[in-house]
Amino acid sequence: MFGWEFPPHISGGLGTACFGLTRGLSKNGVEMIFVVPKAWGDEDQSAVRLVPAEDIDVGHTTVELEEFWKKISYLEVGSNLIPYVGPEEFERLLSECVPDGVDITEVTSKKKFKFSGKYGKDLMKEVSRYAIIAASIAARERFDVIHAHDWLTYLAGISAKIVSGKPLVVHVHATEFDRSGENVNQAVYDIERQGMHMADKVIAVSHLTRNIIINRYGVPEEKVVTVHNAVDFSGEAECVGVQRTVPEKVVTFLGRITFQKGPDYFVEAANKVIKKYPNVRFVMAGSGDMLNRMIRRAAELEITNKFHFTGFLKGNDVNRMFAMSDVYVMPSVSEPFGISPLEAMRSSVPVIISKQSGVAEVLRHALKVDFWDVDAMADFIYGLLNYEALSKYFIRHGQAEVENLKWEKAAFEVKEIYRNILGW
Repeated sequence: MFGWEFPPHISGGLGTACFGLTRGLSKNGVEMIFVVPKAWGDEDQSAVRLVPAEDIDVGHTTVELEEFWKKISYLEVGSNLIPYVGPEEFERLLSECVPDGVDITEVTSKKKFKFSGKYGKDLMKEVSRYAIIAASIAARERFDVIHAHDWLTYLAGISAKIVSGKPLVVHVHATEFDRSGENVNQAVYDIERQGMHMADKVIAVSHLTRNIIINRYGVPEEKVVTVHNAVDFSGEAECVGVQRTVPEKVVTFLGRITFQKGPDYFVEAANKVIKKYPNVRFVMAGSGDMLNRMIRRAAELEITNKFHFTGFLKGNDVNRMFAMSDVYVMPSVSEPFGISPLEAMRSSVPVIISKQSGVAEVLRHALKVDFWDVDAMADFIYGLLNYEALSKYFIRHGQAEVENLKWEKAAFEVKEIYRNILGW
């Protein structure tokens, strides 16, 4: 299994999903080698054997992959490029990484590659080097299936498939259309499309994403399977008894502060609610390229005394934030799935989600609104704050609903996909 991050070192939902799925697969009797570019030493390896790509010696790789490597291009990209987020700037397309006639042994004359483990300007170089490492791992390890998560690892998955001849599953947690709207980056789109077409099976995290894969990437319908994400219950008891530090009700947005997540709609709805229900505070937890714009907008609306920006939260800080919240809002413009509403519901917080999210397909006891309908969003927030019976209804039924959305069930479906492509 190829990933780009693993808890506690994550940038968002991708690492959380990988962690939950691997734990679920382990409970379903699947053994995994989970490859990441860089390991930090404090990852939970109870369910997987974690292999850092930078520890792999590729100095003696003999596999001939000249034609494949000639097609890999290097890009210099803006530092804000992370798995779910489109680049602020792709500065230039560089020359092909391997000149014609150069074989893999020349490319891998260095024994090991160094990886930053981050999403900086050399990201595409690291993606390509990661694919070279994947070839070396595939040549020396014993395994049955290759599973690659999101576009950053698709070249690695393809590389491993070429070397080993084993079946490839690619897991689409987000597409370039989710990250960038219609202003897609062609290079990222091309990698996504290549990965999907080279795969033996494509897993989509929602029917919404499945339709995009079929209609925008030209992947045959029978090749694409939906497996909805789930929620991890292992840390739910860590924040029992968390003390609130403010007397007002708290409404929370938690996610990357980017176009895709709709933070601007949250700010506008907050302004409408504050005018009608002053006993409230709004929290925007996260970071992203729209953060400064959101701070300025809150200042323009003169609601900064009721609005808090926490920066990026992870791990137990996320659980603490939910423990202090009365309402959770996810106003995403385009959300392939969205695990955070499940985490909120697990923490007894009623949720408001956009109809343009994959998680809306599996939740019945969540209030659903079009991301652009700020008036309806404000009405829902006000209703949950002002009417205790309504809030209790969604808390009670939401908790019961989310109890059935566990990673063990999602992992069982993934295991069945493995068995199907292996003919077992």
